[in-house]
This record gives sequence, structure tokens and C-alpha cells, in this order.
Amino acid sequence: MAIGFVLIKVMPRKERKVYDRLLKLQEVEEIYPLFGEYDLIAKINVKDFEELSEVVVNNIRSIEGVIETKTLTGAKF
Repeated sequence: MAIGFVLIKVMPRKERKVYDRLLKLQEVEEIYPLFGEYDLIAKINVKDFEELSEVVVNNIRSIEGVIETKTLTGAKF
């Protein structure tokens, strides 16, 4: 099992739209707003790192308003 914490930078005034779209992704376990360089952080839970990459590239980065992502990876013990 692979876990990713995805830091997401969003265009101004698009934060709520992106947040709402992320809520619809089944792989997203948690989402929190941030203050600072990134606007949101999403916890992603998937079977492996290949699937994590697919979720980030195909599902998160394709959301209108997402400018940049940074993924921190880990695995469950």
C-alpha cells in the first residue's frame, strides 16, 4: 500500500473549486487548506507508487485551476 501527500498550488480564487473536485476522487482520503506556498494538501491512499503517479498526473494535475503539485511519498507499515 502506498500513501502520498500531495501539495497543491492553485490559481487565485479557484481554491474551492479544486477542493470540491478533489473530494470526488475515491483515492483522496483527506484534504486540508494550507497557508503559504501551497494552497491545499491531499492525502492519497493507493495500492502502489505507479497508481499514485497516475492519480497525481491524470486526476489531480488535470483539474482546472491547479498550477503545480509536489508529492511526498511513503508506505504503510
